[in-house]
Amino acid sequence: MSQPLVLGIETSCDETAIGIVRGRTLLANEIASSVEEHARFGGVVPEIASRAHLEAILPSIERAVRDAKISLKDLDAIAVTAGPGLVGALLVGTASAAGLAQGLGLPLYGVNHLAAHVSVDYLTHDLPTDPTIALLVSGGHSSLLQVNDITSSITKLGATMDDAAGEAFDKIARILNLGFPGGPAIDHDARNGNPSAIDFPRGLTTTNDWEVRPYDFSFSGLKTAVARYLEATPENIRADVSASFQEAVVDVLLLKALAACKSSGIDSLVIAGGVAANSRLREVAADRCAKAGIQLRIPSPGLCTDNGAMVAALGSLMVSAGRPATEGAFDADSSLQVERVSL
Repeated sequence: MSQPLVLGIETSCDETAIGIVRGRTLLANEIASSVEEHARFGGVVPEIASRAHLEAILPSIERAVRDAKISLKDLDAIAVTAGPGLVGALLVGTASAAGLAQGLGLPLYGVNHLAAHVSVDYLTHDLPTDPTIALLVSGGHSSLLQVNDITSSITKLGATMDDAAGEAFDKIARILNLGFPGGPAIDHDARNGNPSAIDFPRGLTTTNDWEVRPYDFSFSGLKTAVARYLEATPENIRADVSASFQEAVVDVLLLKALAACKSSGIDSLVIAGGVAANSRLREVAADRCAKAGIQLRIPSPGLCTDNGAMVAALGSLMVSAGRPATEGAFDADSSLQVERVSL
């Protein structure tokens, strides 16, 4: 099946997202976000997210089908995020997908949310990118991966030891009274600041760190350093703080990613996840990869945050590669490891 028509369902956090792809062509990408319901709490509340998914899932599927100008009977397969994520939120998606697949007599693929973030890149071009190094940066995950085959072979090179990059953005934005979510707010504020104004620390980049854990990340120390700076410097320029904090995060992410490319001999880098929408990360990555002779691929900003297109894309790749569908009933796995691409 060269051009499988696949519907993807993503409900791992606070977006109810439905995507439909034909092969590597995106036909529909419907997203219903509950982020405004979480904003007053300063973060995602699992119970609120689950209830929002229940209300949005069926209308979102209906809108996606209309946008794609297809019928559900035209589908060749259904893919759904089985983990990692908030277990209650995941269960809404997996239960809906299982019922839909059974009712239509279609194969169902329970896929990994993290692998799906990388897979969305395959919707932007026809060239093969395996093998590639993937820098996955989001609110809950900061990982460096070696992707030999996106449908079956992913090796985790390193991951965050504490706060993920996106989580650090949210926490610093809260300290700076910039609101939630913090990533876009800091990105916007930093445009008026000097990224070299404050020399914030770069975690896990000492000589010993490079020898012991070269591809791991730590942003908790950076978060503490920003908080202490603000306490000691009450007359600070907020935009300079935002820009300098952001620069420290971007610097560390790219230092590690390019080191992984060099060490592995792989000259391709995919940056994915919500933080990949950050304008400074995209700018510096393009410059450093060009100088290092690394082919850089970053999805469009709209496909960096959680979306159904990425799940549908991975499902389509699984079908085309002849990978087996998920057998029988399965449970959502809130801590599903990235090496397990599908259930």
